[in-house]
Amino acid sequence: MTIRLPDSKGGFRAYEPRKEPFAATPGTPFTSRTVFSAAHVVADPFADSTPDSPAAVDWDATLAFRRHLWSHGLGVAEAMDTAQRGMGLDWAGAAELIRRSAAEAKSVGGLIACGVGTDQLTGPATLAEVRAAYEEQLALVEESGAQAILMASRALAAAAKGPEDYLEVYGHLLRQSAEPVILHWLGPMFDPALEGYWGSSDLDAATDTFLEVIAAHPDKVDGIKVSLLEAQREIDIRRRLPQGVRCYTGDDFNYPELIAGDDQGFSHALLGIFDPLGPLAAEAVRVLDTGDAKGFRELLDPTVELSRHLFQAPTRFYKTGVVFLAWLAGHQSHFTMVGGLQSARSLPHFARAYELADGLGLFLDPKPAEERMKNLLSLYGVNQ
Repeated sequence: MTIRLPDSKGGFRAYEPRKEPFAATPGTPFTSRTVFSAAHVVADPFADSTPDSPAAVDWDATLAFRRHLWSHGLGVAEAMDTAQRGMGLDWAGAAELIRRSAAEAKSVGGLIACGVGTDQLTGPATLAEVRAAYEEQLALVEESGAQAILMASRALAAAAKGPEDYLEVYGHLLRQSAEPVILHWLGPMFDPALEGYWGSSDLDAATDTFLEVIAAHPDKVDGIKVSLLEAQREIDIRRRLPQGVRCYTGDDFNYPELIAGDDQGFSHALLGIFDPLGPLAAEAVRVLDTGDAKGFRELLDPTVELSRHLFQAPTRFYKTGVVFLAWLAGHQSHFTMVGGLQSARSLPHFARAYELADGLGLFLDPKPAEERMKNLLSLYGVNQ
C-alpha cells in the first residue's frame, strides 16, 4: 500500500510506508556523553484559547513525554526554545512547567536542566530590570532542584550598549548561582531578536566576550550550549574552553560529527532534534559508549536530512515539525500547539517530514502514523 504525498512543486508522489519501526529499547544513562533532549510541550486541544492568551497545556501528556525521554537514558532540557518559550509559552506557563517537570524528574531519577531567561519582561527594560528578571527565574529553577541553563535574553540584547553590559550581567548571575550552570548562546536564526548578542554582530568579537565571561567564572560554568549552526565555530570555541567546562552542541545541522568529536575533544549534546529522535539517538550514543564511533555515525548520520528539513529557514518554526512528529508517533492525541503554531509550516513540509521520519523507523507503530498522515492530507483536500 502506498500513500499519496504532495511535493514542493505542486505535484504528488507515491510513498510506501515502512512496515517495522527502528528497534530501540529503554536503557540506562550514557557513560561517554551527557545528552539532553530539549522537549516540546503538549497543548490542551479542548481549552478555549486564542493565540494571544496564556498557553493551555496538557500536563499529563507533557509529563508522559518526558518520562519517555528519561526511559531511554536521555536528560530533559526543560522550558527551552523547543518548549516554545517566547513563541506561545509565557513565563507563568514556563514556571509551572519547570515545577512539574523537576518534581517528575525527582520521582523517576531523571536528569533535568531548566531554562532561565527574562521573558516575564514584556517591554523595554533597564539592565537592572534584566538582572532582576534573571534572578527571579534562577531562584525558581534552583528551588526546584534542577540545574539552571542561562538562556539568551531578548531584553538584554535590547538593553545592552556593548560587551561590558553582558560581562556585568552574566558575572553577577554566575557569582550568585548556587551550582554550576549551562550558558546558552542562541543564534539569530532561532530568534531574530538575539542579533548582536554578546555585544557584537561580528561572531569573532562576540565569541571573545562569551569566552571572557566563562574564563572569569570557570567554577560556576558546567558547560556551554552553542546554537549557531556552524560546526567549525563550535569546534573552535570548544578548544578554547577552560579545563572542565563542557561544550553541549546545539547544532541541529552537524550534531553527529560534533558529538563523535576528534583527537582534540568532543561535544556533549543539548538538542531539539533529540525530541523526535529520542530512542534512535539514545541507541547511537550507547554504541558510542562502547568506543565504536563508526557505528555511532552509521546510526546517526542518516537522521541529519530530517533534522535539516525540520530546522530549515525560518528556523524558529522547527517546533511545528517536532510536535507534528510527536503526534504521528502517538505521543499525543492531536496536532495542536500553544499559540496556534501548528499552522507555521506547509503541507509539503509536513509530507516530507513524515516520509523522512518513517524511513528512519521513528514511529513505534507505523500504521497509525500512516493513518494520521492520511487524515491530515484529507483536511487539505488530498484524496488517496
